Amino acid sequence: MSNKQTKLSSWFSKAFNLPALEKSRLYWVDYLKGIAIILVVYRHSLLGIQSSGIPTPAYLENANMIFFSFRMPLFFMLSGIFASISLRKRTVKQYIGAKFETLMYPYFIWVTIQITLQIALSGFTNSNRGLIDYTYIFYQPRNLDQFWYLPALFNATVVFILIKKYITQKWWLLIAIGLGFYFLSPFLQNISMLSDFMEFFIFFALGDVISQLFFHENVQAFLKKYLTLLLAIPVFIVAQMFYLSHDMYYLTNTIARLEFLIIALVGCFTMLALSFRLQCWNIISWLRILGYHSIYIYVMHVMLAALTRNLFTHVLGIHNIFIILFSCIITGAFLPIIIYNLFIHNNLGWFLFTYKRKKNRQQFKETNLKNATVATP
Repeated sequence: MSNKQTKLSSWFSKAFNLPALEKSRLYWVDYLKGIAIILVVYRHSLLGIQSSGIPTPAYLENANMIFFSFRMPLFFMLSGIFASISLRKRTVKQYIGAKFETLMYPYFIWVTIQITLQIALSGFTNSNRGLIDYTYIFYQPRNLDQFWYLPALFNATVVFILIKKYITQKWWLLIAIGLGFYFLSPFLQNISMLSDFMEFFIFFALGDVISQLFFHENVQAFLKKYLTLLLAIPVFIVAQMFYLSHDMYYLTNTIARLEFLIIALVGCFTMLALSFRLQCWNIISWLRILGYHSIYIYVMHVMLAALTRNLFTHVLGIHNIFIILFSCIITGAFLPIIIYNLFIHNNLGWFLFTYKRKKNRQQFKETNLKNATVATP
């Protein structure tokens, strides 16, 4: 291998943090987060294209709706699976502090950056931002594109931990509280800082409940079986066909809300089974890289996808939906990884994701990646 090829290979490895693939991790977690985050990027890329006035085929919108039914519940459930495990290693104060640093701090930094850019570049974006949008940061994050998820996960985590630590550890009561939040959440949409965590608290609670059995050898073996995935797929298809024919996500009707809950859980289970199969096959390793860096993708992808869309439409004069969508997904999913690994974890932009500057660069990198449960993210 020539010196030029060696340098290129070294740069590529560093830019995408390829050594992470060799670390002793639960591969299915990275696969699961990778699947979820690529679906997030797909959704926001498609919405941006639609807002710019480019005609979109119905099947692309249908695909978006299918992914929408289980994508975010999946993130919350995965976080719940590891909540009690993480809490055993820390005090409640330490746990909440760590979550604030890895969820809320990046939220405040990156949502401010995005709003500011959208205001400054209003002639090139689809958003109609003004100074009032800065106030939404504190009570209406649903109005701020993708960023609602970070405070929702933080709030769900804190409320769950406090309830479980100081009120009750009975699994059925935690589920009952989650269901209560779930059915009440549509009535509080004017304050989405509350309604968002209430909406998804049930999935976090379910993740914690199943964690008591989830890591048993028999359960893991069941999830790895071909038959498990094969049986889940037709149920998943039927559930999604039903979902596409019923607009039920924000309805206050109890039956419709229950139907959506079931559809979301079917989707979560199917993706879990798929992730375990991918781990067994050990293929599509780029999904693991996406999952490993999911929080960094989450906060940056809308801005980078918008930049890509504007480049094609306003500079290159290209309006083909498939070319633009594919390009937005690629830049939205992979460019944040390069930006993080080359410019942030080397301390050049350390303050963008943490308020505690790490003395050691490798320590900074490992701490952030360990805490980035996006499960975030």
